[in-house]
Amino acid sequence: MSDHKPVRLPDPASVETVLASLEARSADAGLAPALNQSFPGFAFTVATIGDPYWRNPHAVVAADGTRRGDHRAWVEKELAELNGDLTAFWNRHREGDQKFAEWRGASAFAFAPTGPGVADFMQLSLGREIEILAGPVVDPDYRPYSVDDLLEPSWVRREPDAVAPVLAGPIYRLRGRAGGGIVHMRSFLARRARIEREQREARRARIEREQREARRTELENSVLHEVGPAGTRDIPFLEASPGWFEGPRENRFFADWQRSSACGHRIFDHWAFDIHDLEHRRRREIGFIPRPLKMPAAKLALEDGISMYRLMERTEAIDAEIGLPFAWFFLMTHGYFVDPDVGDAIAEGLRQGRVRLPARDAAVLLAWADKKYLF
Repeated sequence: MSDHKPVRLPDPASVETVLASLEARSADAGLAPALNQSFPGFAFTVATIGDPYWRNPHAVVAADGTRRGDHRAWVEKELAELNGDLTAFWNRHREGDQKFAEWRGASAFAFAPTGPGVADFMQLSLGREIEILAGPVVDPDYRPYSVDDLLEPSWVRREPDAVAPVLAGPIYRLRGRAGGGIVHMRSFLARRARIEREQREARRARIEREQREARRTELENSVLHEVGPAGTRDIPFLEASPGWFEGPRENRFFADWQRSSACGHRIFDHWAFDIHDLEHRRRREIGFIPRPLKMPAAKLALEDGISMYRLMERTEAIDAEIGLPFAWFFLMTHGYFVDPDVGDAIAEGLRQGRVRLPARDAAVLLAWADKKYLF
């Protein structure tokens, strides 16, 4: 945050006004300055993540570039003229020059610090999109079997390396309107912890009221069969899952960052957070999935017979590649880039005195090994 106190906090309407004011040729370079100008006192930075997505077709374009109108309305009008005959529609347009346009994009995030704490920052969840002339309005090789086939085309390539004419953009849109588009992270984590606490207490109260039928009683009485070197043994569910009623993993992620040697770095320089906060089937669902802004070139798995020395060497290589101490641990909690078995093996090596980590990192890893969380 700059030396000036913010005049106002970002809100959806004002952010969308800023995004709409950007010109395509300068949108990428101009986004952060435009946000800073509209929200004095904040110092925004922008990061993008290569996770391609696309929106449903929105326009039909003729060979000469003339726009024929909204895609759905055009399809419905053409079908109405043919009395809903899909085969006739296909025959009319399979050799034609009508094509459809759609928006394709990737996730982007804008961050602005609000204080010195690990969670003291604003996050805006955005999409960076370009308009593409995607392909013909029908699959020239296969007849459509339903109107949905026409409204949701599957016959064009949408892979990252697909080449198609660009009609417009880039533009930026505000995404995550279900409670995650604009978030102050400290406030979000406090809300997450409060809701978790309320839901936990509600579960406990229900368990106490329904001793014989309640879910917890079933869990406590249920048995998992574990097969290991010593043979097969039965483990009560809650013993096998000690973190079943523990606090939110989202809060633990931030707490572990603050306690570890990563704390000298701003968390939003390395991670973005795909946030959701909504009601689903009368239940509040709130949380996030952490998204690394830089990913290691290769996944780290626990190979059979790998030495502890070699394993530590590979975690250190990941830290160096990412440019962050203890980066491998947070990539492990993400659940994809580093196998959780790696954390278990290193934790066991710490207990046996066969490996060393900085004291603060060792404490974080051992606490995780005792009560795991993953995303």
